[in-house]
Amino acid sequence: MATTQTTTDAADFGEKDTRKDDMREATEEFVEDLIDEASSASESETLKEFLDAQSAFHNYSYRNTLLIKMQCPHATRVAGYRTWQDDFDRQVQSGEEAIYILYPHTAEHTCPECGNTPDYHDSIGCEYDDTDPEEWDSGIVTWRTGSVFDVSQTEGEPLPELPTDAEGEADDLLDAMLTAADALVSSVEIVDADEWTRGSTKGVCDTAEQTIEVKDRANAAVAGTLAHELAHALLHQGNETDDRKERELEAEAVAYVVGRHFGLDVSGSGFYLAAWENDDAEEIRGHLSRIATTSSTIIDAIAAEIE
Repeated sequence: MATTQTTTDAADFGEKDTRKDDMREATEEFVEDLIDEASSASESETLKEFLDAQSAFHNYSYRNTLLIKMQCPHATRVAGYRTWQDDFDRQVQSGEEAIYILYPHTAEHTCPECGNTPDYHDSIGCEYDDTDPEEWDSGIVTWRTGSVFDVSQTEGEPLPELPTDAEGEADDLLDAMLTAADALVSSVEIVDADEWTRGSTKGVCDTAEQTIEVKDRANAAVAGTLAHELAHALLHQGNETDDRKERELEAEAVAYVVGRHFGLDVSGSGFYLAAWENDDAEEIRGHLSRIATTSSTIIDAIAAEIE
């Protein structure tokens, strides 16, 4: 029997009139907490908790991952009310409270200059007229709130096993990762330890050429290093940041999310935010967004091979 949420630390976004503002404020407070932690020399448990949640909800944006974690800290798998019924033959139990997330509301045609629909574009006096409104692309007009429920709030048929349930199967996981990597980068080479010429480093990524080399050792260790180097390849090909410490922190965070999702031992990972010490809120949000997006890309590619 599922249990109704009773966690006292859970955020409550039940007030409809202020819900969207409350949700945004809550995520901004999380970013501010990270900024505060970046100025200390201690390990960031706040970031690690976010990464743990992202490993479970890798298909959600970093904001929605945060919102799910804030409202239902014990959540493991969420879906909409109808999705639980139609896709899983499960029913949300009476009295369960929704977990609110944000989703974009898009309009068919929005102005390339002001981003509004034709009617509102005219009403605010935007002078853009280079192309006819019928030729404008669709775009996000606003964000709306939607709701999901955790599996613990439902009852019914057992859930199908996920690829992540193959915990500890490092051999199979590495095979899937190597196949997935072939589709994500130009080449991946596992180099025999006796032929490794890269010193103490366990892996290297040439982001310009999109090539990766990893030192051969235990399969679980190779898989972890490969996830790290894949993160570099996807994140830093355009040199989003010239700061090596920032690049390493982003890549290690992605590797942690990927490894935890597939059951690798990531207990030794530690996250120190000194690399973000001088970053403002917008830059911190950028880090979180890149980590979430890149993790999702790698996880989906590997899961497709496992399935």
